[in-house]
Amino acid sequence: MGSSVSACCRLLVGLILRRQPEGWSDEGRPLLTDSRRERCAAPSGFAFPVKTEPAASEECPARGYPDIILSSAISSNSGKSLTLESAASKTQGAPDNVDRDCSLSGLEDACVNSGMCLTALKLASSTSDDLPSALEEIMKRVKDHGCQPRVWHACGKSDCCADDGLCCGETPLKIADITDVRGKSIGWESPSELVSRDQEGDFVQLAQRGGEGFNSKPEATESQPDAGSVTEGHRHGRLVRGGDAAGPVPCPWPQRPPELSIPADPRPERARAEGKQADSAPGRNASRRKGQGEPADGNAAGTPPASPPPPPRSPGQPAAPEGDGALSRIGQRESLRKRRKRKRLPHSVGCEEAHSSGMPLVNGDGGHDHSEVENHKEKDDGETRADDGNEQEVIVIQDTGFTVKMHVPGIEPFDLQVSPQEMVQEIHQVLMDREDTCHRTCFSLQLDGNVLDNFSELKSIEGLQEGSNLKVVEEPYTVREARIHVRHIRDLLKSLDPSDSYNGVDCNSLSFLSMFTEGDLGDTGKRKRKGSELEQIDCTPPEHILPGSKDRPLLFLQPQTKDVKPLQCLKVLTMSGWNPPPGNRKMHGDLMYLYVVTMEDRHVSITASTRGFYVNQSTAYSFNPKPANPSFLSHSLVELLSQISPIFKKNFAALQKKRVQRHPFERIATPFQVYSWTAPTVEHAMDCVRAEDAYTSRLGYEEHIPGQTRDWNEELQTTRELPRKNLPERLLRERAIFKVHSDFAAAATRGAMAVIDGNVMAINPGEETKMQMFIWNNIFFSLGFDVRDHYKDFGGDNAAYVAPTNDLNGVRAYNAVDVEGLYTLGTVVVDYRGYRVTAQSIIPGILEREQEQSVIYGSIDFGKTVVSHPKYLELLEKTARPLKIQKHNVLNDKNEEVELCSSVECKGIIGNDSRHYILDLLRTFPPDLNFLPVEGEELPEECSKMGFPKEHRHRLSCLRQELIEAFVEHRYLVFMKLAALQLMQQKANKQEKDCAAVTENGSSCVTKAVENNKTVSEDGKAEENLSGLDQARDLAESIASEDRAVDPKSKEVILNAYKAVGSVSNTSFDIRFNPDIFSPGVRFHDSNSEELHKQKQLLKDAAAFLVSCQIPSLIKDCVDHTVLPMDGATLAEAMHQRGINIRYLAKIVELVSKSLAQQQLDHIYKLGVTEIITRSAKHIFKIYLQGVELSGLSVAISHFLNCFLSSFPNPIAHLPTDELVSKKKRNKRKPRHLGNADNTAWASTTPVELWKSISNETRNYFSFSIDCESVDQAIEKYGLQKISLLREICVKSGIQILLKEYNFDSRHRPTFTEEDILNIFPVVKHVNPKASDAFHFFQSGQAKVQQGFLKEGCELINEALNLFNNVYGAMHVEICACLRLLARLNYIMGDYNEALSNQQKAVLMSERALGVDHPNTIQEYMHLALYCFANGQLSTALKLLYRSRYLLLLVYGEDHPEMALLDSNIGLVLHGVMEYDLALRFLENALAINGKYHGAKSLKVALSHHLVARVYESKAEFRSALQHEKDGYTIYKNQLGDNHEKTKESSEYLKYLTQQAVALQRTMNEIYKNGSNASILPLKFTAPTMASVLEQLNVINGILFIPLSQKDLENLKAEVERRQQLQGAVRSAEREESTEEKVTEPCHTKEKSQPTVEPSTEQASA
Repeated sequence: MGSSVSACCRLLVGLILRRQPEGWSDEGRPLLTDSRRERCAAPSGFAFPVKTEPAASEECPARGYPDIILSSAISSNSGKSLTLESAASKTQGAPDNVDRDCSLSGLEDACVNSGMCLTALKLASSTSDDLPSALEEIMKRVKDHGCQPRVWHACGKSDCCADDGLCCGETPLKIADITDVRGKSIGWESPSELVSRDQEGDFVQLAQRGGEGFNSKPEATESQPDAGSVTEGHRHGRLVRGGDAAGPVPCPWPQRPPELSIPADPRPERARAEGKQADSAPGRNASRRKGQGEPADGNAAGTPPASPPPPPRSPGQPAAPEGDGALSRIGQRESLRKRRKRKRLPHSVGCEEAHSSGMPLVNGDGGHDHSEVENHKEKDDGETRADDGNEQEVIVIQDTGFTVKMHVPGIEPFDLQVSPQEMVQEIHQVLMDREDTCHRTCFSLQLDGNVLDNFSELKSIEGLQEGSNLKVVEEPYTVREARIHVRHIRDLLKSLDPSDSYNGVDCNSLSFLSMFTEGDLGDTGKRKRKGSELEQIDCTPPEHILPGSKDRPLLFLQPQTKDVKPLQCLKVLTMSGWNPPPGNRKMHGDLMYLYVVTMEDRHVSITASTRGFYVNQSTAYSFNPKPANPSFLSHSLVELLSQISPIFKKNFAALQKKRVQRHPFERIATPFQVYSWTAPTVEHAMDCVRAEDAYTSRLGYEEHIPGQTRDWNEELQTTRELPRKNLPERLLRERAIFKVHSDFAAAATRGAMAVIDGNVMAINPGEETKMQMFIWNNIFFSLGFDVRDHYKDFGGDNAAYVAPTNDLNGVRAYNAVDVEGLYTLGTVVVDYRGYRVTAQSIIPGILEREQEQSVIYGSIDFGKTVVSHPKYLELLEKTARPLKIQKHNVLNDKNEEVELCSSVECKGIIGNDSRHYILDLLRTFPPDLNFLPVEGEELPEECSKMGFPKEHRHRLSCLRQELIEAFVEHRYLVFMKLAALQLMQQKANKQEKDCAAVTENGSSCVTKAVENNKTVSEDGKAEENLSGLDQARDLAESIASEDRAVDPKSKEVILNAYKAVGSVSNTSFDIRFNPDIFSPGVRFHDSNSEELHKQKQLLKDAAAFLVSCQIPSLIKDCVDHTVLPMDGATLAEAMHQRGINIRYLAKIVELVSKSLAQQQLDHIYKLGVTEIITRSAKHIFKIYLQGVELSGLSVAISHFLNCFLSSFPNPIAHLPTDELVSKKKRNKRKPRHLGNADNTAWASTTPVELWKSISNETRNYFSFSIDCESVDQAIEKYGLQKISLLREICVKSGIQILLKEYNFDSRHRPTFTEEDILNIFPVVKHVNPKASDAFHFFQSGQAKVQQGFLKEGCELINEALNLFNNVYGAMHVEICACLRLLARLNYIMGDYNEALSNQQKAVLMSERALGVDHPNTIQEYMHLALYCFANGQLSTALKLLYRSRYLLLLVYGEDHPEMALLDSNIGLVLHGVMEYDLALRFLENALAINGKYHGAKSLKVALSHHLVARVYESKAEFRSALQHEKDGYTIYKNQLGDNHEKTKESSEYLKYLTQQAVALQRTMNEIYKNGSNASILPLKFTAPTMASVLEQLNVINGILFIPLSQKDLENLKAEVERRQQLQGAVRSAEREESTEEKVTEPCHTKEKSQPTVEPSTEQASA
């Protein structure tokens, strides 16, 4: 196995793991499905921690980005930005558990050397485990070295340190910022750039154990300095959570920002190894992030990691068919040039920066590395960690690209810029994508006559250097190569054909952005300048876009190009019926025969031989393989066809020119298949490759890889066994996991469809059809029915239907914990044609044994017989802490106690490969008691008030993992407050006792207390409460670590607090659940024990927490508009992020309807009702479809949609008997049928019956009564729209309908016919593997941005982009979120072109990976419109805004808070182009919507009034302008007071309008009085300037630039110094006050939540 794994690692780099060009790494959905998602990267955004007037926060809606930006940050060259004092509540984007985090302390007033020479570094290796001591030792050694280090005055005193000189002439080495793991700056910032890219040379990275990395650029590459040791932080400086004991993860060197189309892997940084790091992604992050997607590798099935090395390749064998790697080199010269010019900034965050780091007493995090689970007990064992930490790797890498000259037959030589890190294979890919060489696939690259190995890195090739000549040599074909060549040519011919996108094939998907930009956006985002005169702009929106329009046309969803039919090069290209060649022809070199019909209608037979392709003399009916005369022998099929068909030659050239002009993101494959719910009529063309794939059991190119059929289980498990000690290894591992999983998901989906369509033979054909199981392509398939009454006690078929999704959630959770030695099965759940199919990888040997013999842990009969195994207990115990699972004993059938560390249903099986597998994880999380009535058990009052418990249709209702995490964090806060309160009471009592006596020196304790608190009182704030929390933390840590004595009374307080919150441990905070409590059939030794009672109470408390905290929290966020769902999917996502199951949806709708803010929640109410109705309809549709045979599907689906949505009262289903009419009567063989015996019962469904069923379903499943007998009643009663209902039911059920206009309201004819139903797609659920390091970088970047450090944040987001791209490939929703944030940062920092380029990529990626009408895509269009306007592309901006408005109208309707923002944007742009009447329509609509959803007196409404007033002023209608501005002024005055800046501005504008109105009236009077003789003074009609319009656009889109004067900067500096002095005083006072109790740093004050930064001179000059 070992040799196999090591051999496959090389292949992984080559085929499966072809590194993607980070230039492509350009969500949505909110990126990460973590509880902080909507605050981190989704539509609810950042707010900078900057204190400003109240107006700013409300006027600038939280749109997902910072709403306040310091202008000085933009002009700063140092990479630092200033922040003003702020309230912590304004930091919306911070990690959600910052309140309980604790950071390094005691260092804020220390001045630190931020630069030293390399020689000094060699001497500066410290062995101290204490961070201050380590730094002191380093500085001492540097000082002894004799160099003067550069000093940065973190203390704020410029005269406290020595001169800021550089050292002895070597390139300075700088210590990166030191931050706590929460992302708060401790106060060390390196003031200058780390290494200039202009100084091309060698880089050295010393990965410091557990701490920040030192970065250097040495003079001599051969010298490798010893690594200095900076540990993870002194023990009492930072309280470490159990899972985080290994310390913060050091980050790699910041990598260059990706640009579009960069060479596949020119970055040497990627290959640089790092010191050993513990991967400590918190469990809630790893398990709750829901990125959607997989890499966009062109070779659809890479080499499996588990397969043996491929056989030696023939010299001409290409590495792989055309893939996205082929796109990697577009524009590479410019990319490399940019990369060299770009300078690096030191980044100050560890990979964990944005993650919470609580204490050892907090539950460990689910996503941490297995090594951390083992090591968290050793957190005080410095020796143990020192061994790991000193395992450092220093790799010196040359970062220089070079140019080679390519010699290709038939064309002129050309230069190609390459990187030493690239493989030869990547040059193959570039040549297969270039316009002039794309038709070549079978060739080798030769240097000086030597053939280059495809899997060699260029740096390893002797003699390859700048200016080398690489020769492309045509090689002989094999059958495999010939097939690859034909496939590649077919792909080139179809490259512009959208049919695969509409049909949901090969991960193709739709994008329409280019139709609205019309080429205005170049490849780099720079505008191709055209005439930009205003009169050339057509601003008139389509009629259906205008406010108030009730028309919702569907045709515009997928606009068709003028040339709908792409260029056609051939009529037919297919395999000949004469294949395969007979033996005698094989010996002449014949490999295969092709049949071609050219556009000139010439029928040609072509032979593919070892020498190439030639025309033979065969016809359709006679076989004559001899070469024709002339034979046109050509090495490439394209060259041959170009000779025999002039039209082919002309059209193929034009086609390839168009292909390479398309944006790469329009061409590469998406991670997972995205299906479109509408499609136009697409012509079905003849396609030999499609036909071949349809009848093989393989996917795409799999038949061309070694090993043939893939062993999915071996691949999935082998990739998890790959090493992960450092960043390069983790990237390789995550890339492998992601790639294999994505291939597995695609294969499982295809197999599930084949099973339901009846194309796969069952392995138990004699059983009843519902009980049958299938194996296809090494994947096991089972149906979601209750076979053998397995789920009889849990709800029968209903339980069997929901069990696979619960099991999938369990697999997701255990995969996220990622414990070494514990394996889960690859699992995909597919819903197709009304059936649920579970696809799983196969455990080796499982099919050869009985289940009873195989299971050595758990139970196969829900608790009757239970077994355990010590190895499984050992492995599962490592997962118990992060997953909050309590180890417990249950009784088996012999009344013996059996110890378990999971639910009883979890089964452990050791496969023939000796791996320990767990499966059936459906009860990983504890039961939801609100939907599980238990006799004799009462729920808390909060639940019973809301009508719980309720009987559900199955007994497998579980709490979500997000809820468990939120509940534990909530309990931790309760514990901290409880302990702090009791400690403070204890302290007060102690002081009272002490005050009765007099101390030895005669001073009373009161005097001492007064002295100690003098400095504290200066601040005027009560610090006692906060210091109590700190004291509680410190005591809790001391008790847990047992490293020092603790006052018995204080210890008792902490232990009581543990007990009060339900901790299972007496010495640490540790909340865990027993998943088997209340499980039917599970018995415990003593059902009345205190332990069981505590566990039951904990479950009841969690159920109460859901209804009393999480649901109200969601509603509050909706009232505040921090959560803005637009459709059912985004509403469900918002619920899931807070741990709320969909079954609570009716409860949310009910609470919204009773809320005082009902009007502001109207959109939530409508969305909730829509979701309840469509989900209930889906439940009915599922059963309805099971009774339909394949030939009747389109009729049945159209009949169902007519009954559901059409106003036609009596739709009749025409049974499918028309197409095949036979005059002969014959007995037809009855087909295999999974559903009911009567397969025509569906035809008798009527609209009344269906809506009655829907009403019953909403009542039974959701406990919500709709009481509607028809769709029209529902529409009228709840204010819904039919097109949105249609979209929801199609998306949820996988229906694809014809793109046309549907008349829903006709009472004379049904809306849908059978011809309108084009397809039915699978709905797929699967695990989404994550890029953990990239996720950490992304969060760190967000934390920096929130603190105001824009450049550092931008650098980190760029780094995250590179890492995401490394793992996912070029196309993924998480990359989309990176691009969106990068674009916003580019825009804020004034780089409009770069913002436009990044946002264009984000829009394309959102369209491709999420869908053209996904709510995330709507928002991406809005952002792109803003950047287009800033770039002067007014027409394009309007088109994008109109597109965005149309999509929102289709998805939801007009009455949505987001529509106000959209209409304000449109109105402002129209105002800018002087379309005043149109602008008024949109702005007045925005005013009305803002008034409804924010209240008539909100500041948003005041701003809307002002915008309307400006348009009226431009129209010279001063009376109306005055009225609106008066309304706005009144709101400002009442809300902000007379002295506020906004009120004054409004007052000034009112005066101006009054003057203008008076002047106008005087002029009019003069005209009336004197007629034509009147002397008229010219009136000032102010046309808006583009700058003023852009300023208003920035305001409404959440960007406010605050100019800072020199005085402001001086005040800020003084405030920083004062605060540091105050904090030092507080610390010293507390140290004197308590000798026996060492209190931790006071880092939890409000003031400390802000970074303290010394203003730079550049910022001061701003």
